[in-house]
Amino acid sequence: MKILFINGSPNKNGNTAVMAKELLGEREYETLHLVDYKLYSYGQEFADDQFEEILAKMKEADIIVIGSPVYWHSMSGAVRTLLDRFYGPVQEGELKGRKLFFLFQGAAPTRQMLDFGEYTMSRFATLYGMTYMGMASNVKEVQKLSEKLKEKDK
Repeated sequence: MKILFINGSPNKNGNTAVMAKELLGEREYETLHLVDYKLYSYGQEFADDQFEEILAKMKEADIIVIGSPVYWHSMSGAVRTLLDRFYGPVQEGELKGRKLFFLFQGAAPTRQMLDFGEYTMSRFATLYGMTYMGMASNVKEVQKLSEKLKEKDK
């Protein structure tokens, strides 16, 4: 089982990465730090854009964990841009069979912020054929999601 963690935080070893480590435990996984990739906004076309590289890694994975800090009441711009870039080049259902987990952490997110993040990621998963496994925004929720992974290990 191949696991890919997409870190949408500019802090490679920050709270988002810590949550992923807690979720995934001792499992082997690849980390993709969006801050290391040139991912241009939807509609821009530059020769050095790396969206296709990111997409290829997602297609190779069985489980995808996307993590984002809460910035300006929403997910980070890097994660938002990644989701936006799917529109057009990626066909509906193209990531069928994969499981998607979402880690969304911040100092004091409101219920509305969390609800919007959950809605966005569940719709994203559904549109591209993934099974949405849920969102965690704190350690207690990460532990619940981790139980879903343990079921997958069996």
